[in-house]
Amino acid sequence: MNSGTLITIIVVVVVVLIVLGLVVFLGRDRVRETNSRRATELREKAEVDELSARDREAKAASAAAEAKQAEVDAERLRREAGDRQDDANEVRAHAEEQVRRADKLDPNVPHGRHDVRATEQPNVIRDEGRTNDTGRDRP
Repeated sequence: MNSGTLITIIVVVVVVLIVLGLVVFLGRDRVRETNSRRATELREKAEVDELSARDREAKAASAAAEAKQAEVDAERLRREAGDRQDDANEVRAHAEEQVRRADKLDPNVPHGRHDVRATEQPNVIRDEGRTNDTGRDRP
């Protein structure tokens, strides 16, 4: 090998190494730039997700408050229902007492110990003069 060929080979090798160095250097910059863009995109997405999470938390808190209000309303309605039932029971007891007083005053109502109406069914009012147990008129 002569010196010209050797110099040419050395120059080619140096040029190839320089080109490879530039490719690696530029490639790293490109990778860094790509990674930087990806990181920025991920941060932006994280911000959007954080806002979405806060929105969902607010909605969850609102739903919990609505549920608590529904419980309060339900308890109030249960108490109202109980009060109304108590009122109905009082009215019914008053009506039954009126029927008992009317039966005591009525000379046509039997007052014996075996009187079914007086002992077992105080709230049932019967007009025995009109119908019998089958619902037909009595002769």
